[in-house]
Amino acid sequence: MWRVYLVYILMSVFAICILTRILVINIGQGDMWKARAKSLTLHNDSIEAVRGNIFDVNGSLLATSLPYYEVGIDPLANPYSDSDFGAAADSLSAKLADLFQKKSKHDYFRELVEARKSSDRYVVLNRNVSFKELQVMKTFPILRLGKYKGGFLYIQTNKRELPFKWLASRTIGYDRGDVGKPIGLEGAYNNELKGLSGSRLMRKIAGGVWMPVNVDNEIDPQDGDDLVSTIDINVQDVAEHALLTQLKANNASHGCAVLMEVKTGEIKAIANLTRKDSANYYEDFNYAIGENRDPGSTFKLMSLMAAMEDHLITIKDTINVGNGTVTYYDHTIKDAHEPKQSRMTVKQVFEQSSNVGTAKLIMKSYNKSPQKYIDRLYSFGLNKPLGLQIPGEGVPRIKSTHDKDWSGLSLPQMAYGYELNITPIQILAFYNAVANNGKMVKPMIVKELRRHGQIVKSFSPEVINPAICSQSTIDQAKEMLEGVVQEGTAQNLKKSVFKIAGKTGTAQTLIAGSGKYEKIYQASFVGYFPAEDPQYTCIVVINAPSNGVYYGGAVAAPVFKEIADKVFATNLNIHKEVNQPGTATAIKSLPVIHNGRKNEIAIVAAGFRIPVSQMETGASEWVTVSGKPEAVILSNGNIEDQLKNGVVPNVSGMLPKDVLYLLENNGLRVKLIGNGTVAKQSLCAGTKFKKDSQIILELF
Repeated sequence: MWRVYLVYILMSVFAICILTRILVINIGQGDMWKARAKSLTLHNDSIEAVRGNIFDVNGSLLATSLPYYEVGIDPLANPYSDSDFGAAADSLSAKLADLFQKKSKHDYFRELVEARKSSDRYVVLNRNVSFKELQVMKTFPILRLGKYKGGFLYIQTNKRELPFKWLASRTIGYDRGDVGKPIGLEGAYNNELKGLSGSRLMRKIAGGVWMPVNVDNEIDPQDGDDLVSTIDINVQDVAEHALLTQLKANNASHGCAVLMEVKTGEIKAIANLTRKDSANYYEDFNYAIGENRDPGSTFKLMSLMAAMEDHLITIKDTINVGNGTVTYYDHTIKDAHEPKQSRMTVKQVFEQSSNVGTAKLIMKSYNKSPQKYIDRLYSFGLNKPLGLQIPGEGVPRIKSTHDKDWSGLSLPQMAYGYELNITPIQILAFYNAVANNGKMVKPMIVKELRRHGQIVKSFSPEVINPAICSQSTIDQAKEMLEGVVQEGTAQNLKKSVFKIAGKTGTAQTLIAGSGKYEKIYQASFVGYFPAEDPQYTCIVVINAPSNGVYYGGAVAAPVFKEIADKVFATNLNIHKEVNQPGTATAIKSLPVIHNGRKNEIAIVAAGFRIPVSQMETGASEWVTVSGKPEAVILSNGNIEDQLKNGVVPNVSGMLPKDVLYLLENNGLRVKLIGNGTVAKQSLCAGTKFKKDSQIILELF
């Protein structure tokens, strides 16, 4: 009997323990377990805000975010019976297969029916669905009933797109979050562009799938600000194409080109291209702001300006360059070509890019006090980064006499651009200061930040140094830079319709860790235009050209000219008004006016305010034209009288339309060869001709 009581007692104790545990869990630990259960089935999912757009200076989209969606369906959230659902699912499957063409109608139908049978609450229909495709899906069977009646669910994500593909892509950049360094505008202005994230409540359902609890978000995201850059995509296109053409033509490793507005420092184009294979180049690294290396001859401007500013030389001083070689400490410095004369002015040294002349001038000026040369370079700001609006700027190095690697060779080597490191954008900023009469402005690439079309922040030009040197030094520098194009190493730019000033550069590449230079070259050209009233500066650097041509004037200068031609042709602000006061009197030489009708010539001359002086012309309608510095002279050519008398006139210098009218109306058959104005005629002037005779006119 006692055994029965013992069993009852044990069962009672066990029941009390269970009851106690239940009470502890529900009362003492209830909140904890409920929270844990909730955490396993519910969580707040972050909703990415729509990232702000990046525009060029004219409003063209450089980068934008396009919405894409993950689209799914809850097969149980609809009013259909199983048989009705089958018919609707069949129609939906056909629509899905036709729209996406990834699965067959049968595959979609099977997934939907099986999910309904197994009570799955979420079936993914497709990922990366575009906004346009989503709108089409909203018209499909079942899905058109919406979330609550049709179980239609979709989650938005945003993808970054570059409408102009690789144009300026490295400058536009990207942000990797916590992985790697930020790149370009996207990285530098990530906080402004990304906006504020929202959140939505998600529930975990069968199969470990998460689905949104509500159609509406818990917290709506706030879109990011838009960024307006200074880039002009039309000029950018020209810069990239011109650079690409020269890189391919010279089988070069990589290169860059930057165009900047003189007064404001606004960068209008910045191109960076790296060779991918024998036929293709792409934007891989921002060489313009990040690659600092020996610049070569473009640094000669800084060296000579330093000596000018210290009142040690002028452009009229002379130096003996001998046969184009000089030796310092067993190291021989050579000119690229043997000089035409052994003694050259400072201006000629710069125009002909003489390494020997530049080294000798700097050694003569600073050999006893080399730190004075370094201090002057520092006063130009060449030893400091510019502090650009985008990350990745290379830190310049202008070594000091106090540095461990300073040697007796450092001063002559630095004079013509070796034993120092500086980036293309830093060189451009200095040349821009010369073009800007000594005022150095910081290169800028961001103009505005906007929110919903309203400006929230604007960026103004920033002056780094109001005067890098005296006006006298600036004037001499400008004269030298113009001389390079007119008389020196960049005469291939001389025939441009506008005047260009600049400097060519050719430098050998330093072998890493060896301290020696190899014959792999960097070709460059940096300058400004129009020379008489600088509006834009531009630098072009091409590395490792390997088709036998490597001088800056031949490799880099053509890229500069193509960019400058585009800007000059499309920017009316550069051109002077034709009818502005004083235009006619400012003309140094009269334009070419061809022989022709007197009245037409007079009308054209009057329209351009060109003085006309008439000699005795009588009643002649057709005249010959000559000129003096002060006026156009019209003379009686007696052309009509000669033709009436059957005599061949002198039609030299006339336009084709005029000679055709005159000669064919008087019985001659005219054959034209070439283009231009009449240079030769087969029937000599003064000879008799018969009706229907042929006269051959050669045009040049």
